Parts: sequence; C-alpha cells; structure tokens
Amino acid sequence: MDRHTLQTRLCQYRSHYIEEQAYARRGCRLLQDDPDCFFREGTGLHVTASTWILNPTRSATLLMLHRKLEQWFQPGGHADGNENVVAVALKECSEETGITEADIHLLDPAIFDIDIHRTPQRGREPAHQHLDIRFLVEIDDRLPLAGNSESHALRWIPLHEVHAYNKGLSIHRMLIKSQEWLRQQRIQGLT
Repeated sequence: MDRHTLQTRLCQYRSHYIEEQAYARRGCRLLQDDPDCFFREGTGLHVTASTWILNPTRSATLLMLHRKLEQWFQPGGHADGNENVVAVALKECSEETGITEADIHLLDPAIFDIDIHRTPQRGREPAHQHLDIRFLVEIDDRLPLAGNSESHALRWIPLHEVHAYNKGLSIHRMLIKSQEWLRQQRIQGLT
C-alpha cells in the first residue's frame, strides 16, 4: 500500500464509531498536507502502524506490556519513512513478538482500525501524536514468543479478559470489531 492508496482509503473510510471517522478525516488531510508525515522527527502528528492479532481459534489476542508506557498494547510502531503501512505493521509485529513475518498472516488487506493518540514527552523526544493505521492478523498461539527490548512481557489474552489488561477506548473498539469480523466470517461460511 503506497501513500496515494493510503490517502484514498483514509478519505473514503467509513466507521460507525464517531471518533474513528474523525481520525480518518484528519489522516486524509495529514497525507494531503504533510509530505513528512511518515517520519517521526516532526513535532506533530505522524504515521504509525500496528496489528490486532488473533489466534487461529479466534479466542485470544496477543498484547505486549510496553516498556516505556507501562501499559498493555498491540504490537506496532513508527513508519520511519516507509509509506507502506501494511509492511510497517507486519515488520513491527515481527520485531516486537519475535515471530517471523512468514508466520504472521494478514486476515484482511483492508484497514482494520484507525486511531490517533498522544504520546507523552520522554527525555529529548517531545510529546507528539500518532496516526495509527491498524491491520487484522493471525499468529499461531503455539509459536514461542521471543519478544524484544520494547516490552516487559507478551501474553495471549482471552478476548473476554482484554478489559482487565487495557480499558482504553481504542482497544475496546478493536475487540468489538474483531468479534464483528468473526461473526461476519461465520455468516459467510469462511471460518
């Protein structure tokens, strides 16, 4: 997915979540107005990508206890100039879980979720905002999780327990969306 495709998808994105629809509109404008939005060096809003991970039975998601923020989140990170947000999401997922990209399966090429969140100042890095483009993937929960230095822990969380780890609105939205996606797959006879 190149910059133009992402911009088109953001401009055409529709969500029944009011805040997410606003994030898509803001992302559409960002890609139109800021040629450097895929780089983290700016002090404003820039693009990141992440993955909402399901296991093969669709009963759990993989979350990481983020070392800097001390909260449970889905794997993801900065684009660092790469305008292919699918590639960024898969690379970050691989780096943060220790799972090879070949073992990370994109369940749907469409954007799964969009979020804008604030990241606090840390050291010399000023506070800034992320436009996080999220994709739905599957990883076999029997594979070992090596992780990396960006997290304290990685854990498969049963979907019905996710709120015990993170009560954030965007996590709740992805949880609900994954359950809706699963229902749709069952209706279509795909799972």
